Amino acid sequence: MEVLVQIKESALTSLGLFWMAFWAFGLGYLVSSMIQVFVTKEKMKSAMGESSVKSIGLGTFFGFISSSCSFAALSTSRALFVKGASLIPSLAFLLASTNLVVELGIVISMFLGWQFVVGEYVGGILLILSMWILVKFTLTNKLEKQARSKADKDNDKDEAKSEDLNFVEKLKSKESWSQVFKNYLMEWSMVWKDVTIGFTVAGFIATFVPKTFFETLFIGSGLEDPSFLHVLAQAAIGPVAAFFTFIGSMGNIPLAAVLFNNGVSFAGVMAFIFSDLVVLPVLRIQAKYYGKKMALYIAVVFFISLVISSILLHYGFYFFDLLPELKENLSLMDRTYFKLDSNFYFNIIFLALSVFFFIKSKKKLKLLKFNKEPVLNSFLMLSILWIFLGLVLNFYL
Repeated sequence: MEVLVQIKESALTSLGLFWMAFWAFGLGYLVSSMIQVFVTKEKMKSAMGESSVKSIGLGTFFGFISSSCSFAALSTSRALFVKGASLIPSLAFLLASTNLVVELGIVISMFLGWQFVVGEYVGGILLILSMWILVKFTLTNKLEKQARSKADKDNDKDEAKSEDLNFVEKLKSKESWSQVFKNYLMEWSMVWKDVTIGFTVAGFIATFVPKTFFETLFIGSGLEDPSFLHVLAQAAIGPVAAFFTFIGSMGNIPLAAVLFNNGVSFAGVMAFIFSDLVVLPVLRIQAKYYGKKMALYIAVVFFISLVISSILLHYGFYFFDLLPELKENLSLMDRTYFKLDSNFYFNIIFLALSVFFFIKSKKKLKLLKFNKEPVLNSFLMLSILWIFLGLVLNFYL
């Protein structure tokens, strides 16, 4: 009976996490679709076509004001890159929109305290600076051209028809808005499998994986004054732990609180939080967008950047005697996901918009298409069955 209760809780947690993030997905995909249609390549090249301080600053600023979940931010970042933005500003946007996030800071303050909030925002800037330096000295023109060719090839060819219109003309064009609707649906069609599997695994981990797994994974956890090697090891292990969770930064915060309460260092916890862009579903989507080589390159750059940033944060706080003390945490299971709050109304708005876009789109997309990916499709079917079983059990337990 206990196992059946856990299955029910696992499914409800998965659905709850998705419910929390749905409107952010919709907002991100809507912004991405509008950029793809209304912003010309010439405008984007002039604003962010070079890896200059101005371009990177614009990428960071636009990422900050768009603040969205990692999946939606990936789509918008790709749209910027396809439109002519250089890789570094595009990645700066991606890092800013997933780390310099107001709602993320609020969740962190609830579970971890103000030091982690400051660490999140200062660390977000450090991530962008570290990425900038690494890419500047390691990216080859050949790799960037291959990635741009891949991203542009998969972009909808119908966009080219509207490139001759100016911005005002596009806003008045029914064809342009029809293209926005189609692009919005296309973004969902590209990631819905990964999203379904990712949130299902998140619920499973939150319910079935014991805290001792994460405690054992982080070397030197529990030490009052960890050595540099322990701090370095935990900062490097943080992304590994996040990789196993499949969860984005918003869902990872309660798990980060569990890690902190079990003695993981400030650097290890921050690295864990920063790792939402190196989890498996994100890597898969990056590979779809840019090809496997560029996806792996970006993952390595992000990994090195977040380890460096986490260590700098740890010793910066240590120098000023600001390292946080233990705080009682809440788990994913303690949260109330389905309630009448702002999140509910935002979700209703974007659910209605999604239905409207589907109805108005001239070319109906096969959103539930199954490509020749037997392993992925197998996990997808297991995820759907797992959620279905949990919902059935919810009516009997």
